[in-house]
Formats: sequence, structure tokens, C-alpha cells
Amino acid sequence: MSRVVVLGGGESGVGSAVLAKVKGFDVFLSDMGKISEKYTAVLDEWNIPYEQGKHSEELIMNADEVIKSPGIPATAPMVKKIMEGGIGVISEIEFAGRYDSAKKVCITGSNGKTTTTSLIYHLLKNAGMNVGLGGNIGKSYAYQVATEHHDIYVLELSSFQLDNVYDFKADIAIITNITPDHLDRYDYKMENYVRSKFRITRNMSSDDCFIFCSDDEITIRHLDQIMMKAQKLPFSQKEEVKQGAFVKEDKMIVRYKDEECDMYLQELALGGKHNVYNSMAAAIAAKVMDIDNEAIRNGLATFQAVEHRLEKVLSIRDVLYINDSKATNVDSAWYALECQTRPVVWIVGGTDKGNDYSSLIPLAKEKVKAMICMGLDNKKFHESFEGVVSEIHDVTSAKDAVKLASQLAQSGDVVLLSPCCASFDLFKNYEDRGRQFKEAVRNL
Repeated sequence: MSRVVVLGGGESGVGSAVLAKVKGFDVFLSDMGKISEKYTAVLDEWNIPYEQGKHSEELIMNADEVIKSPGIPATAPMVKKIMEGGIGVISEIEFAGRYDSAKKVCITGSNGKTTTTSLIYHLLKNAGMNVGLGGNIGKSYAYQVATEHHDIYVLELSSFQLDNVYDFKADIAIITNITPDHLDRYDYKMENYVRSKFRITRNMSSDDCFIFCSDDEITIRHLDQIMMKAQKLPFSQKEEVKQGAFVKEDKMIVRYKDEECDMYLQELALGGKHNVYNSMAAAIAAKVMDIDNEAIRNGLATFQAVEHRLEKVLSIRDVLYINDSKATNVDSAWYALECQTRPVVWIVGGTDKGNDYSSLIPLAKEKVKAMICMGLDNKKFHESFEGVVSEIHDVTSAKDAVKLASQLAQSGDVVLLSPCCASFDLFKNYEDRGRQFKEAVRNL
């Protein structure tokens, strides 16, 4: 019996362990930190041995293969030791893909991937398809492969999840855009990060489709350097395309094979230029999946925004509070500021990932009346925005940030949580940050 060791006891790791158990492997899970009760209950239910708070070499180094959770870097001492020992290291996505014959629509990108993934899932589900949602969103893909049956999976894949895929294949692959992000995990080299994103196109054949933004210079530059068998379907707001999607006057037009679908931009459920891109990518995928035009229009018009992504929380004394906690990089925050039409009290801060804030300075100058830095080390924000924004304050909790914002904001203003940074200095993750922000707003 082959031995599989899973590193990491979160959603991804526990799902992988359950699939390994179902497939008859001798499985063991190890987590350097504390595993939450929610996940220990699943491991106990499936009778999977595990350890927490340590990595026991004698229980790990006898593995035939190791499944590494995406949050663990390749530089972690235990991972280095495993690789030096010649043991193969794969991701949950690679492992689950071996046991899944469903059609796979896979989405990556620096920004917009969660919204685009959710949009596609919404379109396919509304069209009556048997579809699962997984990857970086919702339930673990491996857990679903182990316990459910779907004809199609819509998978949001982060660069970390793609780093250890080898034989996995997408039927439809989408790269929404590529901007500098997570460079701390890629030796601060943009090229390494770009290559990681493009792993989503591995193993694709001429029957498959690659959907991408032809307005995105970094994507196009890399695309020109590689051989790809898949059919290329671009989307653009700058020029007309023969196959794919584009904007003409006040309409979005999608072309696939001999068919065309159009829709007025004002009918889209999601506002803002960046969401036109997300809607175009989703609409192309839906056309490839043979969904009719009426269902596509209806789906794009009825979609509800993703939690923590430009989510309107409450309006209190004519001050609108917006939770954009999912904006963990500079580009996301740029989009959030760009679509504001009212004066902004901007809440930022967290764990810096090698960010360059210079692209935000013109928008901050134009729109931001005050900044609240919610982090343990806010030096870089002060250095970048002093003299640009008239008031900059420091806090160390969501509660204090919201309380201070409510004092600084006047009738007609927006309080925007769009942090630019990872959340791990003060919060468990961006969801925890977003929920604490919303709770603080409701308690005002």
C-alpha cells in the first residue's frame, strides 16, 4: 500500500487526506500549527491519523508522495528535506485531478479570479448543469472528488496551487490578468510569478480553450514566448476581436465559432471597468460550454457580488461602508479606488508582499481625504503617502479602524476597507478581516 503524507491541516490538506483514504492509500497528515476543530472532526470521522504543532520526520520521510498545502512555501525546512530525500511533492489540485474525469474550467490571475470563477459557476448552475465549485474558493476540490459527483468543476487556482501541478489539465483555462503580487514567494522575480500563473495552460490540447485579456501587457508578452495548442480566445475593452469578447460603444459582444451574443454594459450586475473584464471572461467560457445567449444575459444580470470584494455593508448617516478585504495587492486596491465617486476614508495595511504603492498615488491624491493604517508595521504607507493624503492614522484592530473612520467621515463620504496587503499580521485571513470590519460597522 502506497503511503501518502499530507502537509497542512486546512481545507486543502484535509480534503486531500480524505481523497487519499477513499482511494486506499496509507495516509498521514501533519501540520506545524494548530488544526481547527472543524478539520480535526473530519479527520477523526474518516479515521485518518494526524499530528499538529510539529512535523515528525520518521512519520513523513517514509512517504511515497507528499501533498503540500498551498500556504506552505517550498522554502519551509520540512519541504526542503522531503525534496532532498527525492520524494515527489504535489498539490491537492494535481492529486484530485488524477481521479476526476469531469470537464474543468480553471481560472487564475492576480485580480478578478474569485469574481470570474463565481460568475462562471453561477452561469453554469443557472443553465441546469451539474457543476462543482472549488480550488481557492468554497469546498476543497479533492474532498468533492472523494464524496460527490459533478460533470463539470469550476476551479479558482492561485499561483501557489499551480506551483505543484504537473499532469493536471484544464479544458478551459482563464488568466484574468497578471500584475505584481506574492513576489515574496517568487524570489522577488516577476518572471517566476508569471510562469507560475501560466502553469494553468499545461497539457492543453487543440480541443481546449485558453481565455485571456489581450489588454494585459504582461500576459501578452509571455504568451508570445510560448507554444500553445489550445484555441486562444481574447477579451478586450480596447479593440475588436474576431473570436472572444470586446466592447463596442455601450455593449459587450461575445463571439465564439459562428455565434454572437451581445449585452448592454448597464445591464451587467457588476459595475466598474474591471468587472466588465470579469463578465467578458465568464461569458466566453459560457459560450464555449454551449449555454444559450438568453441564459448568459440573465446570469450576468442577476449575479450577486462576492463577499469581501467591494461589498457594500451599510450606509450610516449617509456614509457608505465598503468591505474590499479581498484586495490583498496594489492592483486590487487601484480598482477599488478607481470606481469611487465620493470622497474616501481609506483603510489599508497588513503584511506587505514587496508592494510598490506608486501607482496608487494619483488616485489617492484625487479621492482620499484620510488614511487609516491597520497593521503592525505601517512605515511603508507613511513613506509613500505622506504629503499625498492630508491625514494618516495608525490603529491595530478593525474595531478601532471603523470607530476612527466614522469620526473622520462626513455625510456623502465612503469608508473603504481595501488593504493592499495580506492579513496575517492581525487576522487569520482576509475573510476574518472582512468579517471583523463588517461587525464593527454594524456595532457603530
